[in-house]
Amino acid sequence: MTIAFLTAPEGVEQIELTDPWEYLEARGATPRLVSTGSGTVQGFDHLDRADTFTVDTTVDQAAAADFGALVLPGGVANPDYLRTQAGAVAFVRAFFDAGLPVAAICHAPWTLIEAGVVANRTLTSYPSLRTDIVNAGGTWVDEAVCVDDKGPNTLVTSRNPNDLPQFDAAAVTAFANSPAQ
Repeated sequence: MTIAFLTAPEGVEQIELTDPWEYLEARGATPRLVSTGSGTVQGFDHLDRADTFTVDTTVDQAAAADFGALVLPGGVANPDYLRTQAGAVAFVRAFFDAGLPVAAICHAPWTLIEAGVVANRTLTSYPSLRTDIVNAGGTWVDEAVCVDDKGPNTLVTSRNPNDLPQFDAAAVTAFANSPAQ
C-alpha cells in the first residue's frame, strides 16, 4: 500500500515523520512525502532544525485515490501552516470523503479541524488542542492512541512522540483494513 505523509515545507516534528514512516515501510508499505511545494521539507526536533527530506509529490499533483491512507505528522508550525493552504486542506478532506484511513499525531488535528472532519468523532492530540477539537464538534480524550471508526473512515490519533509505539501499531491495523488495500 502507498501511504501519503503530508507535511508543510518546514516545521514538521521529525520523529513524528520518520518513526511512522520507518515502521510502515518495514511492514511492506510504500510511504510518499507530499507537501505544498516541491523540493525538500525541513524537519525539526522541537524548535531546532534537524534533517531535510525530499518531497515526492505536491498536493496539487496528488489525489487521495493515489494512496491507501494518510499520515499527518505534527509539530506546531507544520499543521498551523497546512491549515492555511486550501490545497492541503482539500487533500486531507478527500481521504475522509473516500473512506480512507487517516492517522494524525500531536498538533496535526488542527488540519483535520480546518478540513471540517472532527465533528462527532472522538480523538486525542497534544493537550493544547483540546478546546479547538471540542469547539469543532469532536470529543477529546487523553489517551496514548485513539481509534475512531464511527465516521466515514477510520481515524487514528495520538498525543505526542512518547505515544509513537501505540500510534504506529494502531495505524498499521487501520491501514491493513483500508478499502484501498
